[in-house]
Amino acid sequence: MPVEAWTTVFVLISFLLYLYIGWRSRVRDSKGFFVADHGVPAIANGAATAADWMSAASFISMAGLISFMGYDGSIYLMGWTGGYVLLALLLAPYLRKFGKYTVPDFVGDRYYSNVARLVAVIAAIFVSLTYVAGQMRGVGIVFSRFLQVNIETGVIIGMIIVAFFAVLGGMKGITWTQVAQYMVLIFAYLIPAIAIAWVLTGNPIPQFAFTFSDIVEKLNQVQLDLGFQEYTQPFVNKSMLDVLFITIALMVGTAGLPHVIVRFYTVPNVKAARFSAGWALLFIALLYTTAPAVASFARYNLIDSLHNHTIAEVRQLDWASKWENTGLLAFDDKNADGVIELTPEEETSEITIDRDIIVLSTPEVANLAPWVIALVAAGGLAAALSTASGLLLVISSSVAHDVYFRMVNPNASESQRVMVGRIMVGFAVAIAGYFGINPPGFVAQVVAFAFGLAAASFFPVIILGIFDKRMNREGAIAGMLTGLIFTTSYILGVKFYEMQPWFFGVSAEGIGAVGMFINFVVALTVSRLTAPPPLEVQQLVEELRIPGDVPPPLEDIGEEQLD
Repeated sequence: MPVEAWTTVFVLISFLLYLYIGWRSRVRDSKGFFVADHGVPAIANGAATAADWMSAASFISMAGLISFMGYDGSIYLMGWTGGYVLLALLLAPYLRKFGKYTVPDFVGDRYYSNVARLVAVIAAIFVSLTYVAGQMRGVGIVFSRFLQVNIETGVIIGMIIVAFFAVLGGMKGITWTQVAQYMVLIFAYLIPAIAIAWVLTGNPIPQFAFTFSDIVEKLNQVQLDLGFQEYTQPFVNKSMLDVLFITIALMVGTAGLPHVIVRFYTVPNVKAARFSAGWALLFIALLYTTAPAVASFARYNLIDSLHNHTIAEVRQLDWASKWENTGLLAFDDKNADGVIELTPEEETSEITIDRDIIVLSTPEVANLAPWVIALVAAGGLAAALSTASGLLLVISSSVAHDVYFRMVNPNASESQRVMVGRIMVGFAVAIAGYFGINPPGFVAQVVAFAFGLAAASFFPVIILGIFDKRMNREGAIAGMLTGLIFTTSYILGVKFYEMQPWFFGVSAEGIGAVGMFINFVVALTVSRLTAPPPLEVQQLVEELRIPGDVPPPLEDIGEEQLD
């Protein structure tokens, strides 16, 4: 069977599985809709967290970035992996013990302020919408190539699938769907990586093939022969300072991502939260330790397949002609000699390759079996859809629980709260679809913006809320607003209004680290210049750090203390 037929089979089977799980896991109460009844086992939650975490940026785009940037691309690998460790050790157990539904819920109660809650809601929606734009673009790319439909149609199909199990099953349905999606995406990533490692190096373990074979030395020489820097030479594409700031932004942004944090509310207790964090780290490591190998294999094979071949020869290759039809691969015979030349200078290079097609095209370039190529397509969809569904639920719960129930209608019934949540999923899907069709950048770049926003808004207010009992609502509100406004204005200015990166040349992807430092300074300064929190809140913070599963006395915080 051709690749398209295999892709149709795999996509239909996987989508029917996701829909069946969503239907079987349908819920009617708010606890099931928002936190899966606190009943998800640790290992299952670890797999769901890994799927939620390993978005289209991890599956589709990260290896592509490393492949294009070489050593400098490792910032995404280090930042995202290190950030998850930070989240697992510093935040997850304490937030689970707090016992609420969402990050804005934590902020509102910890800082005894509905204003702080509202600022957190705005930040959560802002971060989630930015993040989900990358996922919808990933869905569109997969469908546009492997089902030979346009990107708009692919995004719409993905929207319908995500909306179905998000609206029907809420967090419970999404969790068990993500367990299945993790299995799909990890096999889809590892199987071609193992096959290509064997073909190129004779070693079937990608990590060992990358580390102990001569493939990197060969790639370095090929790069030098073409006029590029060595693949492993550091700080070619970015300055050392920018690399540092991007890595920090990705790390602390990870620890502040609301759709990942909420996963630790779905387990029964604090012990399960710790175990699920460990399982998730293991599941994530399977893909993240493979990505550098995939990146190097992909670049070596692409150069070998394209450079110094005639355009006519390349267009006879099925994979090249079909990727060219999507507009994500283009050839331009600038010197009219009929031969493709890949050079470092954009003015003379005759190949244009979108970074987001590297992982998806690698099995085709390596001439693997059609079913393996189709499996990668199904894995890319699983990665994008799993994260998109988690993000949509964050948007839904932020409005339905933190605004509607906690601030507008505290007497709302279970059915009313769930209904508002489902309506908000519909609105969020529509907005996500728009950004998927009109994305502000390639997948990993858009996702990096979301991490920067999360770093500048959520991380300081959460970490100080857990470890600094003197931190008050005035400091939290001032810090979140300052960090979010600074980071957002810098990103928009650099990316959309041709502003030069004026802060020591730090890029828009790394400015979230600066926003985080500003947030910390403003929050700590303002909190020390204003009245301390009520004694009940200080006691809450003290008890939050005591080992055990007994929740802190949240009921002691009366409504009269909320502004």
